[in-house]
Amino acid sequence: MSTALDILLRPAAPDDALCLSVLAMQVFLDTYATEGIRPALAREVLAGYSAEVFAADMAAASTRITVAERAGHLIGFAHLTLGATEPLAPPGVQAELLRLYVQERFTARGVGTALLAQAEAQAAAAGATVLWLTPWVHNHRARGFYSARGYADFGATWFRFEGEAHENRVVAKHLLPQEA
Repeated sequence: MSTALDILLRPAAPDDALCLSVLAMQVFLDTYATEGIRPALAREVLAGYSAEVFAADMAAASTRITVAERAGHLIGFAHLTLGATEPLAPPGVQAELLRLYVQERFTARGVGTALLAQAEAQAAAAGATVLWLTPWVHNHRARGFYSARGYADFGATWFRFEGEAHENRVVAKHLLPQEA
């Protein structure tokens, strides 16, 4: 599947773990390190986005990672977790869009929309009827992106690390069944 930017969407492969790690760190820091880097944030990024973490995630049966590649370079990815549940999300068979990250230079160019459509299709094909995620309350661009694509806000949840709590929002969408 390709987008207008000549982007190839494909399943992540074990060889992608290193590039996924670095891309995730870059996008995470661009989004969340709005006041710079401090030790707690640095530790969270190194622990949560290592190549080893991505390799283990790719090996998990419940995980689907789709990468967006342009001319052999990774520019984004969607990380889907089948069977993950959230009490605030609507009832149904749930799946979580754990991450949808696009390198800043490629935002607003259809890459995120293509990755989201692929994640929705994968979740529905696996039997999910609800896809949910938890964007940061201050990430207005992401929250607007999901709202424009039919995701509704179901309330607050908290991302916690090293004694800190950061408000996120639970947003979710009912998925259309996939035709066989």
